[in-house]
Amino acid sequence: MAQTVTGPLGEQFTRRVITEKLSDPWEVAYGPDNFLWTTEARGYRVSRINPATGARQILLDLSKNREFPRYDKVPDSVDGGKPWPQGGLMGMALHPQLLTGKPYVYLTYIYRFAGAGQPGKGSAPNFGGNFFTARLVRYEYDAAQQQLTRPLILCDSIPASNDHNAGRLLIAPVAGRDYLFYSVGDLGAGQFENGGRANHAQNPASYEGKVLRFNPEPDTDLGQYDRWIPNDNPFSQGRQSAVWSLGHRNAQGLSYAVVGGAGRLYTSEHGPFSDDEVNLVERGKNYGHPLVIGFADGNYNGLAAAASEHATLPGPWHTTYPTIGTEQANAARLGAAYRNPIASLYPLTQQFLTTVLTRTRDHSPDEPTWNSEAPSSLAVYTATAIPGWQNSLLIPTLKKGKLIRLKLTDDGTAVASDTLMYFRGPVRYRDLAMSPDGTKLYLATDSASITSGPSQEAPKGTACQGCIIEFSYVSGGQATTPPRGSKPAPSPEQALQQATTLVKALKPKDQRVKRAGLPAAQQPIFDLLLKPTLTPQEKARAQRNAPALLAGLRQQ
Repeated sequence: MAQTVTGPLGEQFTRRVITEKLSDPWEVAYGPDNFLWTTEARGYRVSRINPATGARQILLDLSKNREFPRYDKVPDSVDGGKPWPQGGLMGMALHPQLLTGKPYVYLTYIYRFAGAGQPGKGSAPNFGGNFFTARLVRYEYDAAQQQLTRPLILCDSIPASNDHNAGRLLIAPVAGRDYLFYSVGDLGAGQFENGGRANHAQNPASYEGKVLRFNPEPDTDLGQYDRWIPNDNPFSQGRQSAVWSLGHRNAQGLSYAVVGGAGRLYTSEHGPFSDDEVNLVERGKNYGHPLVIGFADGNYNGLAAAASEHATLPGPWHTTYPTIGTEQANAARLGAAYRNPIASLYPLTQQFLTTVLTRTRDHSPDEPTWNSEAPSSLAVYTATAIPGWQNSLLIPTLKKGKLIRLKLTDDGTAVASDTLMYFRGPVRYRDLAMSPDGTKLYLATDSASITSGPSQEAPKGTACQGCIIEFSYVSGGQATTPPRGSKPAPSPEQALQQATTLVKALKPKDQRVKRAGLPAAQQPIFDLLLKPTLTPQEKARAQRNAPALLAGLRQQ
């Protein structure tokens, strides 16, 4: 039964579940055959789904190619608590000429765990990490047999982990020729079970924390794998390298579009505590991680991209992530190659972030919270079907179950609008596809209510697990998207009302957590809002301080 959903600018959509109970759909793509193509991260299956009926055809089952068991289904008492990798079968890209002579489907999946035969968790000692390996493969689509066949390995040595594998694939042109792009995360090197693992996002000789570029078809090089690497890649001096850009944390979103007459490659990336990023990716450029988080604005000065209570790990924050002296100085040292993101969700204050890292390091009984989105994918909406949407970035999120829309400037090099939010619900949106005419959006949701990595953040009461949900545009909307900064700041009276609503909606434990995250001067105001009634003097005091309190609460 279709439901009606209304967007923030009056857009009307119908919502319909096409299919459900997939084994963590990771990728959903609208194919040239007008079917939805999906990968299942844990199920290791590739399928075609009829968007009208939900009928599903499995094209490929890669579970036998995985050289380790389903650790997520094996009791810890049996396997020693070995981790499942973040993802599994991840990205998929369909060749633009899939049905017209080049029936190629590109997949990346994790196939090996170095600790599989070791006792216990199989992790390196002293939080040295979990070492997996991923493979990039080209298959051929046999439409008559409804199978993917004739695998060719492009690369089988891509480093992977139980955290931050990124894993998106995309075919996009450079100078009129198509290439295959692959985002690889920093493998969580510096946090949780990988807290003692060296981080290589700034090392151009490593594939960790990079966007890679491959040939979709082999060139004439003699090497088995060299032939899949473009000879003009920016870091191929002395040896072939697929590295296209560096300094990425966990770019799970990767998308291309022509905006303002120029082709643009964009990523969406998870931030550590704040500053989820949208980047405009260019050849050979450096996006700063872990030396600059978000903009080079100083909010991480003196901090790091992680913190832990493990005193055996290096630095004041107990992590292999470097302590950031100042972001501004780091950006200057990176030189002309450094690029700021075009958007950050959201640049929290240095004071607040210091509180978060300190509470994390001190293993506070009330674990800190912070305002972020966990962007899981990215698409560029270039159609004209929905008023005001043309040339907008669409970003599904995991943490709060929503689709974010950011309107681009006319040339596509910056964001012109405030953050607009759609389709909120108790789900973890993993990926997004669109019908060619732009009237239908297809969102994939995780099966699990928490991430496959070590983070435990998820919408409460997760519903519609392992689903593909169709949102069909019906009517409404505004031809012009309100520009950035057009929303007025609340008055002190409005701020008091909004802050009071937020505070009184919290459960007792959440009240303690939120209060602990506030500056000391704001905590007595927080306490006032918990009282059933306020004296005139208390109300006047609360109202004077309400704008600052509301801002502090929203950082969490």
